[in-house]
Amino acid sequence: MNQPISIHIPTPLRSFTGGAATVEVQASTVGEALERLASEHAGIRRHLFDDAGRLRRFVNVYLNDEDVRHLQQEATPVAQADTLSIVPSIAGGRPDLLRRSGAPSAAPPRPAPAWLTGADGLPAMGQDELLRYSRHLILPEVGLEGQRKLKASSVLLVGAGGLGSPAVGRIGIVDFDVVDETNLQRQVLHGTANVGRPKLDSARARLRDLNPKVRFEGYETRLDSSNALEILRPYDVIVDGTDNFPTRYLVNDACVLLGKPNVYGSVFRFEGQASVFDAKRGPCYRCLYPEPPPPGLVPSCAEGGVLGVLPGVVGLIQSIETLKLLLGIGEPLIGRLLLFDALGLRFRELKLRKDPACPICGEHPTIRELIDYEAFCGITPEAAANEAGISIGARDLAARLRRGEDLTLVDVREPNEWEIGHLPDAKLIPLNSLPGRIGELDSGRDLVLYCHTGQRSARALDYLQQAGYRRVKHLRGGIEAWSREVDPSVPRY
Repeated sequence: MNQPISIHIPTPLRSFTGGAATVEVQASTVGEALERLASEHAGIRRHLFDDAGRLRRFVNVYLNDEDVRHLQQEATPVAQADTLSIVPSIAGGRPDLLRRSGAPSAAPPRPAPAWLTGADGLPAMGQDELLRYSRHLILPEVGLEGQRKLKASSVLLVGAGGLGSPAVGRIGIVDFDVVDETNLQRQVLHGTANVGRPKLDSARARLRDLNPKVRFEGYETRLDSSNALEILRPYDVIVDGTDNFPTRYLVNDACVLLGKPNVYGSVFRFEGQASVFDAKRGPCYRCLYPEPPPPGLVPSCAEGGVLGVLPGVVGLIQSIETLKLLLGIGEPLIGRLLLFDALGLRFRELKLRKDPACPICGEHPTIRELIDYEAFCGITPEAAANEAGISIGARDLAARLRRGEDLTLVDVREPNEWEIGHLPDAKLIPLNSLPGRIGELDSGRDLVLYCHTGQRSARALDYLQQAGYRRVKHLRGGIEAWSREVDPSVPRY
């Protein structure tokens, strides 16, 4: 019995289907579905079958996610929910350019084209730019007009980490940090020679080396409620490359108030997320995450780690989405959350819905101006004061140890981190093991907990306090602060 079957058409063959990425046919088997496709779209036949009617050896066919090329396709049944995917070989790479020898023949003068003069209102392009963007210009979806639109466009990147796109005419970057050695494992925008240099200067030099025609604007400041609207307003698309919750909510709210798309990306350990939040056409970041986690609950990359190439993958996805928005092509990730699992090398896509009760983009918004995002995320002066009471600085801890005070040092990191370096006479109890090993700690002695930068030790301290421990503090800034302020021989990582 014939069923409606969806066949995914690869980009090289879509010219034979009128540009359609998916074609539906009626069939009962894989072989019948492919024959129907070739019959209804005649030009595709010679790409699928040889003269004897056999499937070509440079074409693979998948039924859902199973390779059926080597099965008897005429007898392989299909069901209504099935999808066939045609996967031909694609060369890619760097083909040689054909050049003619000899002098060009004389030709009558012609009026200069608009792309050379800019007479149609879009920026002009020179011969050097035609060569630079040749792979763009031959894409029908981009072409000369699209590339000139990109040249006229502007993008603001909040955070000069792993993302930098030289394909647009004007790039703004907001960052107040300097390049650190720990950045180099994942932030390919910077190099060893730039350690200690402001990230803006490093980014400017790298982007100008990539493309000197790009207009670069830097904002060496911390983005906050007082300057966000002014900084974001001139740009067409905002790219969120931040690493903390207050700035994420700030960027989201500013984009909603200004009516600008927000290209979102985040990474942690071996996983990444990407989406496009555009309140005009779909949900915003608050629709996905109405409120932030409590401070310290979600570890940062400094605490949990991140695979070095992962920000590059997610950053490239953000770049692709940015270019699609600027060109007005394709299907942006609006209303969709893309999840990437690097260990399994799998992508998953989840649907997002606009929250009618969202306080900034919902039916009855209550947020009409930027707020205090530190307070919204639970980072308040009161919290800081409380932190001061339950934490100890590296120099103070060193002084107490030199005086011979009876302290028990507890390292709550993982064993692989302990092997890199640890404090003398410390006891290793990883955070996840603490509930089962709490009996090893004497509540009658002074305890000092430490981790890499202080997040996990703060959570360990909270757990011990709830268990009745009162003589306990944690090392502010972790072993990282100890290495910087007390003992440089302790390795930093």
